[in-house]
Amino acid sequence: MDIKTQVQGLDPNVQARNITDIAGRTGNIYEAVSIIAKRANQLAVNIKQELHNKLEEFAVASDTIEEVQENKEQIEISKFYEKLPNPVIIAINEYVDHQIHHHYKETDEENR
Repeated sequence: MDIKTQVQGLDPNVQARNITDIAGRTGNIYEAVSIIAKRANQLAVNIKQELHNKLEEFAVASDTIEEVQENKEQIEISKFYEKLPNPVIIAINEYVDHQIHHHYKETDEENR
């Protein structure tokens, strides 16, 4: 899913959340926070790669640093990504809306 459609209508400000609602799915607040943190890390990496790929289109090979050219489109893209909600806010919203699927890895002893 595209990040633009994913965060459309999402409030970029931090909101107070009910801890029991968050912990309810796992039964443990620390597990829930761990799941949210892992998803936030995934989102941060994806957003960084997406931004890098878009800005790379504008890259011009030059021999000197003084030859920096400002591109209006490049500035607009950067501003859009600066205004995005923090990846943790996006991950919390996904978790609360049951959009994150999590499972436990089976250990070797359980498979025997």
